[in-house]
Amino acid sequence: MTPPLIIAIDGPAASGKSTIGKRIAERLGYLFFDTGVMYRAVTWMALQSGIDLHDEGALTRLAEETPIEVAPASRFDGRVCDVLVGGRDITWETRRPEVDSHVSLVSSYSGVRRALSAQQRRIGLRGCVVMAGRDIGTVVLPEADLKVYLDASAEERARRRYVELVARGEPADYQTILTAVLERDRIDSTRAVAPLRPADDAVIINTDGLTADQVFDRVWALCQDDPP
Repeated sequence: MTPPLIIAIDGPAASGKSTIGKRIAERLGYLFFDTGVMYRAVTWMALQSGIDLHDEGALTRLAEETPIEVAPASRFDGRVCDVLVGGRDITWETRRPEVDSHVSLVSSYSGVRRALSAQQRRIGLRGCVVMAGRDIGTVVLPEADLKVYLDASAEERARRRYVELVARGEPADYQTILTAVLERDRIDSTRAVAPLRPADDAVIINTDGLTADQVFDRVWALCQDDPP
């Protein structure tokens, strides 16, 4: 059978979207596009430039005027893709804790979302793509052939982020990370524009207690139209 040409994987922070999406894309020979990296890039640039994160107009202009390139990973250092701005690799800068703490606010602005969603949609409509985010199945690509929503408890997602930071040798405090995850969930799910929620026709998979291999197997079965 022919696999779905456009696959949307949505879910909250640290639910496994990037890990699973990248593996599915590699198996299919598709492009993997984590749309969250665009919002992270804008957030990091705003912090570096001293832009008031409550100034929606300034952030919208930044998103409209900044070319953000996303490319296949060029290094084997745990990244799932390269994030480039003006030719500069800012991949790990976009994963810093201060970006984690503010990216939901930045991504809640309708102007920022419009500026970045158009590019995401153009890429997605080319097909042969696995696109991961928070509003892919509901807003960016509602016509996706397969929609998956990965979920997990806030505690489990905070633990995963803690392990990720420790593995990179960065300072990490679990309770601080959990507080940030809960706040991000609140902002993402209550924002007026494209709130985080599963698409009506999405397959919801709770990943608590599952290994990455087990989650992959479930999503891969869906790609083969053979749900477990």
